[in-house]
Amino acid sequence: MTAAYGDTALAARLKDLLGRRHPVAAAAVVTPAGTTTASIGADLAADFEIGSISKGVTGLLYAEALNRGEVEESTTLADLLPLGNVSAGGVSLRALSTHRSGLPSLPRSAAPLRRTVALWRSGVNPYGETLAELLDQARGVRLARPVPRYSNFGFELLGHALSAATGTTFSDLVYRRVAEPLGVSTLYAPANADELLPTALSGSNRAGKQREPWTGEALAPAGGLRASITDMARLTGALLDGTAPGIAALDPIAPFGRKARIGAAWVTLESAGREITWHNGGTGGFRSWLGLDRQAGTGVVLLTAISASVDRHGFTLLTDVTENGG
Repeated sequence: MTAAYGDTALAARLKDLLGRRHPVAAAAVVTPAGTTTASIGADLAADFEIGSISKGVTGLLYAEALNRGEVEESTTLADLLPLGNVSAGGVSLRALSTHRSGLPSLPRSAAPLRRTVALWRSGVNPYGETLAELLDQARGVRLARPVPRYSNFGFELLGHALSAATGTTFSDLVYRRVAEPLGVSTLYAPANADELLPTALSGSNRAGKQREPWTGEALAPAGGLRASITDMARLTGALLDGTAPGIAALDPIAPFGRKARIGAAWVTLESAGREITWHNGGTGGFRSWLGLDRQAGTGVVLLTAISASVDRHGFTLLTDVTENGG
């Protein structure tokens, strides 16, 4: 029998919700009455790759930098990073934060197809660039029309531009402005496997084959953060009560797709008659989902150490929590 930790009822619900496909997973439920966490297959201190929820954290850092007057919406990449007179240098931080930069998801120079094939075949980390390598890629990229287009590359550059604006590294910026103030000690950005904490889980694909950890200095702002379910619960609580830094990132400012709107990374849409603000994440061996019903003051986080989506399960659990109190 798979070991369970934390709240017994939530652990049972997690097993029922995700089924046998997710042998290592964790959940957090935040309501006005309090916070509940549970995990199966690993204890509550274990840290998962949170994938593109990292973009949500970067969005918070962007909104906080705006609030502090360190950057403006019109500040460009070239204002902060040593890009020279290239097309990408003229992209504004606002455009990056709402996926309207005209930048591709990944540049051609990164050979995304080759990397994807290598991930499928042998589970290798398709990222791992240094910041210097990321900037070299940016100098050679061509911009498309600035229409809504999800871009990992854009958020990598946004995070490192914010770091440059504050005179630090992205990893340190996350620590100083999010992790330390909120007391979330396992929210971190490993540049390589040697920087993984002892609590770091290994992820697997749907067939159960282990995948390399997605680490990398360049990747961190777009998909390289890790955290435990306990710390993700604390972050969710701070998003709901407004004490998280850069809370304005949650407020939608532009359309994103047919029925959604976007703030700084965070997407807002209607689900089951409720307005939900959310972000998900996926890496070679992990999936994640964080959703908020801000009006009801409820939130849900799901983390799993296998590359099978938990989006549907997250929306279902959040609806149940909001409507039924659990």
